[in-house]
Amino acid sequence: MKKPLLLLTLICMVLITKAQNVNINYNKALADSLGADEYGMKPYVLVILKTGTTKIDDKKKLDSIFRGHLNNIVRLAQKGDLIVAGPLKKNDKTYRGIFILNFKTIDEAKPVLNTDPAVSSGVLDFELYQWYGSAALPMYLPFSEKIEKTKP
Repeated sequence: MKKPLLLLTLICMVLITKAQNVNINYNKALADSLGADEYGMKPYVLVILKTGTTKIDDKKKLDSIFRGHLNNIVRLAQKGDLIVAGPLKKNDKTYRGIFILNFKTIDEAKPVLNTDPAVSSGVLDFELYQWYGSAALPMYLPFSEKIEKTKP
């Protein structure tokens, strides 16, 4: 009698422990549409933009390059290739900003970066890293549009 009761108790404990790890809010269709794995995560490419080797003294030309850089950011975001972009505060590493690109590999991301006028001109350079983050990250973009009072 003691053995069956002990076995039943152990089975109940295993089931309770397993049930505690299940997310009751899980939405399979949403997870699948975002490319999420079982943890709600997926691979991205993190780009650290840094000061490049090209120095341009002509202010009009430099302004034009950075206008093209901002336009390219918007284009890549609309296309779904760019998930996050933003400048960094001044620092001692010459890091200027970051991108999180919606690609699984660094090799997929490199050609996309060369479409940026600031990168192709050499004004900006970059470092690339594989990054594993929330698959829901792209969902913030539609909300950004609603809180952006002035466009860059």
